[in-house]
Amino acid sequence: MGNLQRSFSPPSFSTSTSSSSSSLGPHPFIDSELWLMVEKRTQEILYTIQPAFVSEQKRKEVIDYVRSLIKGYFAVEVFPFGSIPLKTYLPDGDIDLMILSHQSMEEDLARDVFTLLQCEEQDLGFQVNDVQYIQAQVKVIKCSVKNIAVDISFNQMGGPFALCFLEQVDQLIGRDHLFKRSVILIKAWCFHESRILGAHHGLISTYALQILVLNVVDNFHSSLSRPLAVLYKFLDYYSTFDWDNYCVSINGPIPI
Repeated sequence: MGNLQRSFSPPSFSTSTSSSSSSLGPHPFIDSELWLMVEKRTQEILYTIQPAFVSEQKRKEVIDYVRSLIKGYFAVEVFPFGSIPLKTYLPDGDIDLMILSHQSMEEDLARDVFTLLQCEEQDLGFQVNDVQYIQAQVKVIKCSVKNIAVDISFNQMGGPFALCFLEQVDQLIGRDHLFKRSVILIKAWCFHESRILGAHHGLISTYALQILVLNVVDNFHSSLSRPLAVLYKFLDYYSTFDWDNYCVSINGPIPI
């Protein structure tokens, strides 16, 4: 496991006093040596939970399988979006796919794709299980392929647009993918520590969380050099945010 190629750079630290002031903690009352110790541990955690070569390959195989299966029967296009192509997913992250088709055939297509995946449950090769058709305003087909959850939606262009937007944001911010690495760290904290992440449970959606992170990085970018500093500022900023009168958009806080 130790020789896996990671999507981002491995942790690299120096404990010398020449470290930049921005890496010695965002608050003057935090001891600099303690901050460096916590930052080193944070990077080790990130290196463990961020996308790795094996997880990338496994998800690519699932995406290629579902895409080829659907395109083999229907004249449509299938696009991945969300945290998988953005490379901000956690180890148990699911796969989001969007089928692009004529609007007039969407309802019939959804039923046909559902039936097709049900038939694939008999094939032990890719282990298709738990196929469900959610007939809501936004039609979604859910299933599990090789023990990875897959959500398939239809003609929902917001997902691919959001992916392009966030990819450009990460490139603009730079700093060895500071935005993406911060999203992974804060997602892990929200999911495992505070238990506030999960739109299907009525909690914060992943995209909403990404906008919250973007707002912090946009407002305090000059003092943020590593993901731990972003997490610290995220908690500090939103713990006193006026949620009763404001919400957060890609343009920052706006009155409700």
